[in-house]
Amino acid sequence: MLRLRPYKKCDAEKIASWILGEKSFYQWSAGILGAYPFSGERLQTHYEGMEENDAFWVMVAFDEEGPVGQLIMRFLSEDKEELRFGFIVVDASKRGQGYGKEMLQLALQYAFESVKVSRVSLGVFANNPSAYHCYRSVGFQELPGREVYTIQGEPWECIMMEMEKPARENG
Repeated sequence: MLRLRPYKKCDAEKIASWILGEKSFYQWSAGILGAYPFSGERLQTHYEGMEENDAFWVMVAFDEEGPVGQLIMRFLSEDKEELRFGFIVVDASKRGQGYGKEMLQLALQYAFESVKVSRVSLGVFANNPSAYHCYRSVGFQELPGREVYTIQGEPWECIMMEMEKPARENG
């Protein structure tokens, strides 16, 4: 059974170890965390720089054995109606076993029930079909249009996805 908790400094090295190679790093970070290679120290420094930002926080999914995934949540506007998920990653040894889907379901429940947002969005690179299918499996819908990032000198299409608060929770 997975649960969510806030990120702790001791998670940084473990999370960094889940990023397997340069392509994986850029699919996960879009270059926001600098260049590859990557370290837990750099992740911790980035997150420390966001500590005073009340619209940004990091959650870690864990089971009986410890952390298995992480994602960030951040508000996109002052009205706090939309939450953006990002930096979504699952322990490489646990991928393909439903951990990502379960982590996202917990995060969505938290977003809609505790944070009280009306929608959650995220972006996924078109060259990351396993992540795209995971997001679709929990109910994210693709939005029209695509952003293009230049990563390692190549154009990478980013698919924007969104999920509205389920109708059963609107009352």
